[in-house]
Formats: sequence, C-alpha cells, structure tokens
Amino acid sequence: MHAVFFSCGMLAIAFVALITLYIVTAGLPAIGEIGLKEFLLGAEWKSTAAEPKFGILPFILTSFWGTLGAVIIGVPVGVLTAVFLSKVAGPRLAGVVRPAVELLAGIPSVVYGLVGMMVLVPLMMKVFRLKNGTCLLAAILVLAVMILPGIISVSETALNAVPPDYEQASLALGATWMETVFKVSLPAAKSGIGAGVVLGVGRAIGEAMAVMMVAGNVANMPGLFKSVTFLTTAVAKEMSYAGGLQRQALFSIALVLFIFIMLVNGLLGRVLKRGNKE
Repeated sequence: MHAVFFSCGMLAIAFVALITLYIVTAGLPAIGEIGLKEFLLGAEWKSTAAEPKFGILPFILTSFWGTLGAVIIGVPVGVLTAVFLSKVAGPRLAGVVRPAVELLAGIPSVVYGLVGMMVLVPLMMKVFRLKNGTCLLAAILVLAVMILPGIISVSETALNAVPPDYEQASLALGATWMETVFKVSLPAAKSGIGAGVVLGVGRAIGEAMAVMMVAGNVANMPGLFKSVTFLTTAVAKEMSYAGGLQRQALFSIALVLFIFIMLVNGLLGRVLKRGNKE
C-alpha cells in the first residue's frame, strides 16, 4: 500500500510538471517575438487588426480587481455563514441551510452566467442607469456567489474541529457565547478558514464561462461599470479561431494566468504559515 500511495502522489506531481512544461514551452515563443514589456504593459489588445497589438495589461488588472472584489464580498459572507452553521443554528435549521450551500457547489458555471445575464445585468442597467449592464461589477458579484460554497464548507469543517475544551474554558472565564465564537473558535480555526479562502481565490481567478457571459468581453482598462475582459475569457473567446502569432499569444496569456495563480497561492500560503507560527 505504501508503494500505491507513493505512486499516486508522484502521478499527481507528474501531471503538474507536464502541464507546467507545456504551458511554458507554448507561451514563451510569443512573448519573445512580441517583447515582454510590450506584452505585459501594453494597454491595447488588437489581435486581428492589420497591425496587431498584444498588450494584456487590461486583462491582468481586470483579473486582479475582479478577484479582489469577489474575495472582499465573498469571504466575510462565507465565513459568517460557516459560523452560523457550526456554532449558532440548531440542527433542524442547519439541516436546511447546509444542503442549499452544497447545491450551490453543484450548479454549473454556465448556469451562474445565465442567471447573471438574465437577472443581474438588467438589474445593473436599471439601478445604475447604464446603457450596458455587462460590466466588471456584475462579474464581481457573480464570482462572489460562486466562491461561497468552497469557503463555507471548508470553514465549517475547521470550526467543527475546534476542541470543545477551548470553548468551555472561555465560557467558564465569563465570556459570552458570541465572544467565545469570535475570539476563541475563529482564531483556533484560522488555518482551515485560510485554506477555504485559498480555494475561493483559485475558483475566482480561474473562472471563465460565467464571467464571459456577464463581463462584456471588451479589452478596456478596468472600471466598475465598464465592459471588461479577464485573462481567462481572453483565452476562451478567441482560441476557437486563432492562428499563428495570435494563437501563440493566447498561450502566453495562459502562462501569465498560471504564474498569477501560483504567486497568489504561494503568498496566501506563506501568510497562513506565518499566522500559525505566531
């Protein structure tokens, strides 16, 4: 069994290594031809023009602000929902809410995008008096809902794993139940909650279909009420008809996205390890 487990672990590492190798070898040629500075810092993407331009700075900034906005909205809601399910709700109420959260996790991305396109986009036009409701804010709201199931599930598991002795000791010292939950249980479960946040960030960065349906897919610099394009959607919307340098540039975008995800996960992992040591 030791050999079986070792083989499975090595197989997973091999898959990651092969994907990394393929993305790097497919993405570097276009960066070398276009130029690293022009590719990363260029503000114009005109891949099909007579004189094509391949600047992906708008895509990078859009992905950054879109992910940050989704995390700012989704993490507090997800963590507080996990606290409610784990420490506040009775068994009967939790038995109703928990399956609803699990159902959110099972809904396909295209359904989120369809609901956002049919409900959220017209609402944005009405509330903010926009000519076009497909914008960065709509994408942020859809992503915030999509990352909730992972954050809630992992955070609730971490809260349930907190030893009851911690909470009983806090109550014995005169703390209220809410003080115990927020000052004892949450700090004790922060590593698990952090893992849920990392999972949510990965989902937000890598989502393509739902974002494509509500973001507008225009290569603009990011603005809350402007149609924008994420790194993921830039690849998805053009790959079917791309060829030559354009196709190579799309692989280069995938390489940038891959590095972006690695950096974010590494940074969050280091922050979590530092918090655990403290």
